[in-house]
Amino acid sequence: MSDFDEIDSLLDAVGPQAQLPPCQVRRELRERAQLSKAQVARALGVSPSTLSGWESGRDPAGEARAKYAYLLDGLNAKLATEETPTETENTAELAEQPMASGAAAAAVTSTSSPEVGQDEDEVELLAVPEPCVLCGRPAEQRVAGFAQHLDLSDCQATPVGTPKPELAALSARPHESRTARPPRPAGGKGTAPRGRAFQEPSGPGDLIHEAVRAALAEHQGDVEAASAALLKRAIPDAMRLLDETRKGARYDVIAHPWIPDILKKPTSKGADQIWEARPKWTRPELPPGKHDVTALDINGAYLSALKTHLPLGQMEHSSGFAHDRRRAGVHLITPPAWEHDAVLPNPIGQRDEPGPLWVTEPTLRLLLRLSGPKHGLCEPPEIHESYTSGATENLLEKFRIALKDARDTAIADGDELTLEYVKAMYSKFVSTMGESNYNRELYRPDWMHIIRSQAFANLWMKALKAHDAGLTVVRAMGTDELHIIGDWRRVFPEGRSVTEVKVKDTYTAGTGTEAGTGQEQ
Repeated sequence: MSDFDEIDSLLDAVGPQAQLPPCQVRRELRERAQLSKAQVARALGVSPSTLSGWESGRDPAGEARAKYAYLLDGLNAKLATEETPTETENTAELAEQPMASGAAAAAVTSTSSPEVGQDEDEVELLAVPEPCVLCGRPAEQRVAGFAQHLDLSDCQATPVGTPKPELAALSARPHESRTARPPRPAGGKGTAPRGRAFQEPSGPGDLIHEAVRAALAEHQGDVEAASAALLKRAIPDAMRLLDETRKGARYDVIAHPWIPDILKKPTSKGADQIWEARPKWTRPELPPGKHDVTALDINGAYLSALKTHLPLGQMEHSSGFAHDRRRAGVHLITPPAWEHDAVLPNPIGQRDEPGPLWVTEPTLRLLLRLSGPKHGLCEPPEIHESYTSGATENLLEKFRIALKDARDTAIADGDELTLEYVKAMYSKFVSTMGESNYNRELYRPDWMHIIRSQAFANLWMKALKAHDAGLTVVRAMGTDELHIIGDWRRVFPEGRSVTEVKVKDTYTAGTGTEAGTGQEQ
């Protein structure tokens, strides 16, 4: 085979790309159809910021390009058939722009529709009524994926005849009869999008409070029943809240990136290779005599841990001993020797096996911090290899603040229902973003391990703060349990906010032997 034959073979393997109109036309088509960026992004399986890039001059590729061309072709055909003689010349110019080749000519007529003036893709008749997202009462239709009343007289969210405010759900676009539709591109349906779907709710605070009000309305004020319903939907509600807080964000959330094998479970019931450095430490000996010990509860440990350096995209492999603080991920290290176990827990937790292990970004940064000149508590860890990506500490910051504000308001109002709902949202969000059947929208085991490790590192730093203040650290467990001897109130503020601690228990311990011997509850 000659060189030219090889090139011809390569060219033959490259399929034709769907044609896209100019970027300004893309935006005009969407706006004339009265579609928001979030609605279109949701249908395409990308983020609103990605769609903004496509409307500003950046072109998609691959399957995303085919889907986008299919949508624009459909909008162009639909808007062209609905023109009236009074429309401006700009409309005619839009209709003449180049679209996906052959798609507009092969339009098919819709043969069924739930009701006149409704899009069969937007409205779904429910066999079993579901709570309306606007008023909480049973609704028999689902619009754009959300159950709600189509007849204003059936909905009690607002008086009949008055406009409805946007609540927890995506606002359905105006119902239009579909007269023509171009054929679907090959292989369009059934392929999972790379980015997760983004919805268009009203706002972070409204999402949480309206969900609580709707649950109470649905269950006629029965708090126990409303709580059970809210806890059951905590995961999808947390994902909608994430979408809302990511609006206008600088970075896209990549929901299903490639991940290395070390982050995959070898079996369904097994564990991956990541070591999270969970503290499980009790002081070997106490000072002579008996002591009053206070068990402190660290509030909102996982909520605070959402502020951590998270990789933005697919992680890349590297080897060597350097650590780039602009990146985050997981690292294979040989941890340093720890010589302070008599007074402080080991920063990597209780580990029996010696040698290298895979740790997350917070654990590595904690070890590097403790090895620095300020503390000098250990040698630097030895880094062998890493999987990292460009990172930011603020990726989930708006999400965290929305949950924190709702939590603070619930505590101030004595609203235990909302408080438990918010707790379920952030705790289940963290626990199900790995290999879980309960959250298929976000698959980021790297984030899950990093957030958990950040919670453990935060507890460790509180133990160090107590130790440096002259208090005796007796025990450190998990994310939120710290046992202290001494006047802890001069070190930690007391209360229920995430910047405060509260008393979990008090007991007497110590006779000069092991902590916990001779405890008097």
